[in-house]
Amino acid sequence: MTTETRADFEITGWDQHPYDSAFAAEGRELATATVRKTFTGALIGTSVAQLMTVGQGDGRGYLATEEFDGSLDGRAGGFVMQHGGVGDAQDAAAFGNIVPGSGTGELVGIHGTVEYQHDESGARVFVRYALRA
Repeated sequence: MTTETRADFEITGWDQHPYDSAFAAEGRELATATVRKTFTGALIGTSVAQLMTVGQGDGRGYLATEEFDGSLDGRAGGFVMQHGGVGDAQDAAAFGNIVPGSGTGELVGIHGTVEYQHDESGARVFVRYALRA
C-alpha cells in the first residue's frame, strides 16, 4: 500500500562554498552546500543534505543527497533521499526518490518518491512511500 503525505520544513543551516570550476569565469555560480532542516507534520525530525547548486541569470538547478532522522507518520527511524530541481522565471521541475535500502528503525524497507516545493506559502515536502516487509 502506498501512502501520500506532506510535511513542512524550515532550513536551519546553510553552509555554502564556491565549487572550483572554469564555468565561474563565464558568470555561472557553482557551489556546494551543507543544508540542515527541521521538519514538522507527517515527518518530524531533522536532516542534513549535501547539495551541488548552479545558477546563471534567472536559471537555477540543484542536486542533493539528504539524510533524514526522526519519524514518518509515527514510525521512528530514518532514510536517505536524493532529489533535485531545475528552473527559471517561466518553468520549474522538481524530482526525488527515497534511496531503496536506506531505511532504519521502523522505516526499514521504505521506498518511494519525494518532491520539495518552495513558494510564498512556505517550504514543504510531499512524500509518497511504501514499506516492504
